[in-house]
Amino acid sequence: MIVYLNNEFLQLEEAKISPFDRGFLFADGVYESIRTYNGKLFYYKDHLKRLRKSLNEIRLLYNETEKIERIIYELINTNNINGEALIYLQITRGTSVPRTHSFTQEDVNPTIFISAAPLKRNEQEQKEGIRVSLQDDIRWLRCDIKSISLLPVIIANQSAVDAGGKEAILRRNGLITEGSHTNFFAIKDKIALTAPAGPLILSGITRMIVLELFNQLEIKVKEEFIKADELKMFNEFFITSTIKEITPVVQIDEWIVGDGKPGELTHKAQNAFDELVENY
Repeated sequence: MIVYLNNEFLQLEEAKISPFDRGFLFADGVYESIRTYNGKLFYYKDHLKRLRKSLNEIRLLYNETEKIERIIYELINTNNINGEALIYLQITRGTSVPRTHSFTQEDVNPTIFISAAPLKRNEQEQKEGIRVSLQDDIRWLRCDIKSISLLPVIIANQSAVDAGGKEAILRRNGLITEGSHTNFFAIKDKIALTAPAGPLILSGITRMIVLELFNQLEIKVKEEFIKADELKMFNEFFITSTIKEITPVVQIDEWIVGDGKPGELTHKAQNAFDELVENY
């Protein structure tokens, strides 16, 4: 695999960072995951906008975002990816010696890493749905920043996997926020609910697209928190993300949702999304 690291295209085994890189020491950095459809970066401008917001929020000065698109396509070509690709992009504050919590803007020399790998859709999960597990949301209070500090969601997701699930759905103070790496939608009486954008969730690009599609389909959406103890009042659920796309949720812990099959509005969202990407 060829990767990009600090202005160089390198074999993966040749890519090295300093042990004093602040991303390694402090998780001091941000990231984006971007995918292609039909060989084209999907909603790239929105990903770039979110990346710039994350950089600004953590006060990381990186002024070369305009060149990222060219680098990504070169990586795809260099790695001979003929199908769809998943792009991982990470920017940290760079190396700081000696190790210290504070930083000065003058000394910042960001580390930028980009990889490209083949990506296939998980058609079985999207057709049949998945089981998820409720887990406590113990993250910090700026979840709207796409930070590389992911330990709380790694533990939550692993706990869900250990319980037989595919994703963790997070609850904070009795309210559902989102998944460990997805956004969460619930449907009742043909109305879709999802947590509002703000510091308690990362507003995903696929979440944004689903909101647009529901508006086009004249399906009412409420951006408000769902109470965890009221989940059984809802008829259907699904999660969204760059990789998961729109994946139905048919079981939450031991509770099987409805007849255990994806619901009507979930199918409508999936069909509208498929039409969108087919013509992208």
